[in-house]
Amino acid sequence: MSAEATNSVTPGPMPGAVSGQVTPTAPRRKARPRIDLRRLGRAALLGPTARGRLPDAISHVVEAHRAHHPDADLEPLRHAYVLAESSHRGQMRKSGEPYITHPLAVTLILAELGAETTTLTASLLHDTVEDTDVTLDQVRDQFGEEVRYLVDGVTKLEKVDYGAAAEPETFRKMLVATGNDVRVMSIKLADRLHNMRTLGVMRPEKQERIAKVTRDVLIPLAERLGVQALKTELEDLVFAILHPEEYAQTRELIVRNAARADDPLAEVADEVRGVLREADITAEVLIRPRHFVSAHRVSRKRGRLRGSDFGRVLVLVNEDADCYGVLGELHTCMKPVVSEFKDFIAVPKFNLYQSLHTAVAREDGQVVEVLIRTHQMHKVAEAGVIALGNPYAPAPEDPADGERVDPTRPGWLSRLLDWQEAAPDPDHFWSTLREDLAQDREITVFRPDGGTLGLPEGATCVDAAYAQYGEDAHACIGARVNGRLATLSTVLKDGDTVQLLMGQDPASEPSREWLEHAHTPAARIAIQRWLTAHPAQAESQQQSEARIAGDRPALRPVDVPDPDAAPEQHADRPGTGHVLADRPGTGHVLADLPGATVRLARCCTPVPPDEITGFAVRGGAVTVHRVECAAVARMKDGGRAEVGVRWGETGECRVTLVAESFVRPHLLADLTEAMASEGAEIVSATVEPPTQQQVRHTYTVQLPDAGHLPALMRAMRNVAGVYDVSRAQPQPQGG
Repeated sequence: MSAEATNSVTPGPMPGAVSGQVTPTAPRRKARPRIDLRRLGRAALLGPTARGRLPDAISHVVEAHRAHHPDADLEPLRHAYVLAESSHRGQMRKSGEPYITHPLAVTLILAELGAETTTLTASLLHDTVEDTDVTLDQVRDQFGEEVRYLVDGVTKLEKVDYGAAAEPETFRKMLVATGNDVRVMSIKLADRLHNMRTLGVMRPEKQERIAKVTRDVLIPLAERLGVQALKTELEDLVFAILHPEEYAQTRELIVRNAARADDPLAEVADEVRGVLREADITAEVLIRPRHFVSAHRVSRKRGRLRGSDFGRVLVLVNEDADCYGVLGELHTCMKPVVSEFKDFIAVPKFNLYQSLHTAVAREDGQVVEVLIRTHQMHKVAEAGVIALGNPYAPAPEDPADGERVDPTRPGWLSRLLDWQEAAPDPDHFWSTLREDLAQDREITVFRPDGGTLGLPEGATCVDAAYAQYGEDAHACIGARVNGRLATLSTVLKDGDTVQLLMGQDPASEPSREWLEHAHTPAARIAIQRWLTAHPAQAESQQQSEARIAGDRPALRPVDVPDPDAAPEQHADRPGTGHVLADRPGTGHVLADLPGATVRLARCCTPVPPDEITGFAVRGGAVTVHRVECAAVARMKDGGRAEVGVRWGETGECRVTLVAESFVRPHLLADLTEAMASEGAEIVSATVEPPTQQQVRHTYTVQLPDAGHLPALMRAMRNVAGVYDVSRAQPQPQGG
């Protein structure tokens, strides 16, 4: 049976609350008296009324519902109340009230926020299947499949069946149901709000346990669904339970500020009204007080609070264009604080929120924040998905409200549903859920095809890969962010364009190192699941990565003679007047200096058909360089004599190649195999320690013919993970 008492821990009244704002500190509507749950309880005990007549106990629900939906059919509500009251009759809350007062209060909360009739019907019945003899089949037969689904979605799993796993598995079931119908979570949030309002008679340790779950799970879900009215009141109720001393101090600050004779917020609001009146812009200007948690956060950030810190000015207009008109007038006639401007109309938040944020400075130095939005934006800002009515009903051909957004599967919810399927046990699911929900800001990145990915702030290319490809992301070898090569560890920013580079090997493996860069549960679970399922490969991979990441290179240079250290061969060829360098591992070079020893420079390793030049050096030798080698200009400036050289017959040659790649398992084996398949003999090789998941390989190879070089470089580039292969760049050393 759900909670629990009317000895409330609800924070006390906060003066000046905005009309229509659901907070724990003000009546929801000034014209409606506070609801007496005890009176409703007594009315419920009178039993069902005559068929066709609305029971007095739900008159407040009907009044609130009709304010948002004047043409609503009230028969389902009457029928649902009759069934709920008769089913719960005899059950009492711990405060001594009839239990029916709880579903009535939950339904009233939703009605105030504008929920449609189906949601209210299910809300009245939300505890019947859990706590009475009513079955889901009965609910379906009497109210239809939609209502049955909503009631089932919020029905708890039994502890006798699930034991300690009952709570996490209940939330898992509820989230899965929310994936198909977000109204399930709307009912749960209202249910928790009323239980938190009436938590006072519970034992302190149980109050604390419920408050912590509310803080870690329900409040983030309310934020993601945009239901700010419920979120802010839940925050204050949790604050009062978990931090009573800080709550009391904040309450005292708010009460003391309300007693002040001067109010800078009221003065700025009057000034704004005057500016808009002169500009002939129809607008409603209100003062929106900060709730307790918000005021506490501001006090910790700014220290001593001034009058303008206790609230914000809210301007409501009729059309989107009027929002920008108001902004222009305020920035023209008042002193704006430009750094505080944010446009959430052009770029709405992921939870449907739209508004313009700005701030103006007073002469005394106080800064007043101003929110500008349409009435419909305000409704959505307060009630989120609840304000959209039935999001699954067919949209009219010409909807009156162009701001309607389909919330049936927000990006964050899709990600959550994806990873929860792979969560191996309830404890892992529960801890991961709390961690996921703690990430309270979402970014949007773009794919090259124009599609988008919604990711939490701090997500990397690893997260983007698993968000787009699921477990196929094991084959990801790198990425381009905004057109530039990037490592998979790169942290993405809102608005980035991400192209994921995928390998072709179906047996590709994720790197254990990716776990360090995976920010989302979906990525972490997929990687960890593969590592768990392939312990042998994971162990081999760990050893390989440890070797590469060590202080010494993974591959030492092979103990063979250096190309420039090989003995030169002198061969004067009759009748040519030239000297021929003809040694193993080089192409033939003809030099215009009889009797000279010819050698190829180590700094640029020229091979046919490179354009080359030569220089006479000590010992009567000629060193051959590629013409673009940096040493060429330096030797010319030093007065070295340039000697004409050219390639003779093409034969075996040596060349130094640099391969740049992303770190992945078995990369070295695949790369060397590709080189061997092209007939290249590796003379020496070094692999530098990886940085940012990138690694640089340098190979000196011997080829049977220089003509094989382009094919060799193509084969190396085709190895998964290798993104560039180039000739060793000329260095500034001379030969």
